[in-house]
Amino acid sequence: MNTITPAIYTKYNSKIKFGNTQTLQSAMASTNPQPQNTVANNNSDTVKTTILSINDVHGKMTNMERIYSVTKQFDRTVPEGTDSLKLSSGDFILGANFVSNQVANKFMNWVGVKANTLGNHEMDVVPSKLAQLMDEANYKLLAINAHVAKDSPMYGKIGKSIIHEENGHKYGIIGIAPSDIAERVKLNDSLKDITVDNHETTTKLVQEEIDRLKREEGINKIIVLSHSGLKNDKKLAENTTGIDIIHSAHTHELVPGIENGKNLLYSKSGEPVILTEYGKDGENVGILNVEFDKDGVITKAQNNIVKTRNFNRTLPIRTAVEGIIGKPEILGRVSKAPAPPKDRLIEYNPHGGLIVDAMRAELGTDIAVLNAGNIRGHFSEGPVDSRLINDITPFEDKIWVNELSEKDLVDAIKVGAESFKHSSHKPGILYFSGMKYTLSDKGDLLSLTYIDKNGVEHPIDINNPSTERKFTVASDDFFATGGDNYLPSNENPDFVIKKYDFDKNKLACDYIKKLPQPFEIVDDKRVEIIPTSNNQ
Repeated sequence: MNTITPAIYTKYNSKIKFGNTQTLQSAMASTNPQPQNTVANNNSDTVKTTILSINDVHGKMTNMERIYSVTKQFDRTVPEGTDSLKLSSGDFILGANFVSNQVANKFMNWVGVKANTLGNHEMDVVPSKLAQLMDEANYKLLAINAHVAKDSPMYGKIGKSIIHEENGHKYGIIGIAPSDIAERVKLNDSLKDITVDNHETTTKLVQEEIDRLKREEGINKIIVLSHSGLKNDKKLAENTTGIDIIHSAHTHELVPGIENGKNLLYSKSGEPVILTEYGKDGENVGILNVEFDKDGVITKAQNNIVKTRNFNRTLPIRTAVEGIIGKPEILGRVSKAPAPPKDRLIEYNPHGGLIVDAMRAELGTDIAVLNAGNIRGHFSEGPVDSRLINDITPFEDKIWVNELSEKDLVDAIKVGAESFKHSSHKPGILYFSGMKYTLSDKGDLLSLTYIDKNGVEHPIDINNPSTERKFTVASDDFFATGGDNYLPSNENPDFVIKKYDFDKNKLACDYIKKLPQPFEIVDDKRVEIIPTSNNQ
């Protein structure tokens, strides 16, 4: 059996004291813990709580299946007398494919998530479809800083907070949507129906809700599910009073343990606030153990990271998923594949290169383009099926063919190159089929070449790109309408030649079936990053 092996308790600040405390490791050592492995709230003034937290799963079904296995073990091994919650900090779903989103929604129900906050990728879904998902949800969607138009199907379906009560203990759970949501979502009706406050206004709203929960409900244990990123959440922790835990998301950071000043902060009144964030794509699940005193102040804490790859995808849950999406189609076999890059946003990814090659080949365009953030998985040696393709590029946005100039493409590449200057490395570089380019690791575009269908290379003057020379370019509608600002934001750009009612996944599947089998994923260096010296 796979087991969860957490970090041990660590003394991290003199204000928070530790004793000889049961760890999650021993609590989960057996599916049927003996009395000596049981943690009980014998002291009525002490509240022990364990929280299973997920963030930024991004619709990755294979990792959802592994998360399901984690949660089932978690359920079996929560110590007697310990309160337990399962929470999500947003971006559990991803893309516009409603069937895929239904799978993600059902997973939230199956594992027993209590609440999820509104992330930017929940906004990939148009309001009518998101409302349908919420009607089928057993959890509550939260965002205290979201405002929904009264004529929207989503009106009344996003709450500010919920109250969870267990063993006579009350917890207030508040949700926060990202203030930069308009920059992170492609143009659709969601942005017309739902707006989000800035960070300063959000902070005020959170404090007002904390005060209300304390005044009206007598709650002194507050958990915030935030999709604002660690930087904003640190400010929130230090500029409010009453928050105990912030489960953060959006910036995809992995924060192990508990470290003073990093994810252990103090509120305006001097009480400890613990922040967590567990990476991206369902690669990890967090289990946070805390003890509260009679005033609702955290006195002990343990932050554990569980690697979902250590857990199996069981046949029953795979069968349940296939009952919704259908059985996968076998497409071919990979003979050899390189490891994916460590940072997919600022390194060329040959796994994404194959996807963008498929777009160009299947549509017969001069060029194809795909933003790095689209790629969320990788090929491995062995069989390739349609579920793997969905795992690698799960957004399923519609494909468009556009007519873009040299200058349009140079400007878009430079937007992606700005990612080197941002700590989040967003929005990410661009992958091309039919072009190759070189960047410095400071984000400067050094060279660009167009490669025609005969393989002949044609250098492009990056300092004076032509506005007259134009290419047919296959892209998804996210890129074409100005998603992540690679191109100017425009819901109906005039450079579009043709719109297709399918996504890049279909093109990738069709392309792979035509390749000589088995095939190899090759790193052809079509994007090269040149190191610069420290004194430049």
